[in-house]
Amino acid sequence: MRHPRLLAFLFASLCVLCGHLAPAADAPPAKAALAPDAQPAKTVRLITVGNSFSQNATRYLNDLTKSAGNVLVHQPLVVGGSPLSLHWEKVEQHEKDPKAAAGLYNNKLSLKQALTAQPWDFVTLQQASIKSHDVTTYRPFAKQLHDYIKQHAPKAEVLIHQTWAYRRDDPRFAVTAPKAGEPATQADMYRMLTSAYTTIAAELGVRRIPVGDAFHLADTDPKWGYQPDAKYDFTKKEQTTVPDQTHSLHVGWRLAKQTNSPAKLGIDGHHANLAGEYLGACVFYEVLFGDSVVGNAFVPAGLNQAHARFLQETAHQAVANSRAKPATVPAAVVK
Repeated sequence: MRHPRLLAFLFASLCVLCGHLAPAADAPPAKAALAPDAQPAKTVRLITVGNSFSQNATRYLNDLTKSAGNVLVHQPLVVGGSPLSLHWEKVEQHEKDPKAAAGLYNNKLSLKQALTAQPWDFVTLQQASIKSHDVTTYRPFAKQLHDYIKQHAPKAEVLIHQTWAYRRDDPRFAVTAPKAGEPATQADMYRMLTSAYTTIAAELGVRRIPVGDAFHLADTDPKWGYQPDAKYDFTKKEQTTVPDQTHSLHVGWRLAKQTNSPAKLGIDGHHANLAGEYLGACVFYEVLFGDSVVGNAFVPAGLNQAHARFLQETAHQAVANSRAKPATVPAAVVK
C-alpha cells in the first residue's frame, strides 16, 4: 500500500537538500585551495631614491618578481648624476615652499608626498658613483634623509644601495698621477666605496643591498670576469668596430655617430649594461623578497643562459656573504 503524503514529504525534503548542495546560478565561484607546496604571492612596495645607477640596478627587478609569482610596486625618485646632498636639498626646498619645482621630482612628487602615498616596505638610498669612495660626502645627508624617511614612513625599512666600481679600463683609472684620496684602479674604487657604504650603513643601523659586492665577484671571476681586448688597435684614426667586451657588466666601448664625420669610439665604463643590470636586479630581488633568485626563469633577451645562471648564483653569494658579515663601524671613524 502506498503513502502519498510520505512520498511527497520525501520528495520535498530531497529538493531542499539539493538546493543546499547546488550553488546558486549567480553565486561567485568558490576559491580554489592552494596546492600543498604553493605559496601566496608576496607584495613588496619600494621607493628608490637615487640616480641612473638605481635605475640600472632595478631595470629587470619587476620581470624577476613576476617570474617568481610575486608583486612589485616601485616608485623611483631619480635625478641623473645626483648625490645624496641633492636629494636633501629637494627636501629643504619642499619644506620651505611645497609648490616649488625645485623640491619635486620629474613625477611632480616631493619625497614627503611619495613617502606618504602608500605603506612602503623599503626605501633605498645611494651615493653618486663618482663620490662613492669618499665617506665624508655621505655626511650629514645620509642620516638626514634616513631620519626624514622614518618620520614620514615609519614602517618602511631604509636600505643602503651599494653601487659598483667602474670598469677596469675606465678613463678614471688612466690618470698617471691621481689626486690624493682618488682611486687609481677598479680594485681601489671597490675597496674604498665598500668601506664608505659599510661605515654609513653601520652608523645608521641599516642593511646594505650589496650590488657592488656582486659586481666585484663577477668581475674577478677567473672564467666570467671581463678582460680588456689586448688585440684591438686603438691607434686607427677611423674605427668601424669596437673591442671585444665579452662578459662585461658595463656599457663599455661604443661607436657614436657624428654629423658629417666618421663615428667616434667612446667608452662608458660607469653604467651597467644588460648583464650588469640583470645582476643588480638579482641582488635587489634577493634582499627585498628574502628569496633565492637562483633558478628564476626570467632571462632578458640577448643574455646567454649560462651567463645568466652565473649572475644569479653570484648575486646569491653576495647577499649570503653580506648576511654572514653584518656591517660594523671601523675603529677610527671621523664624524
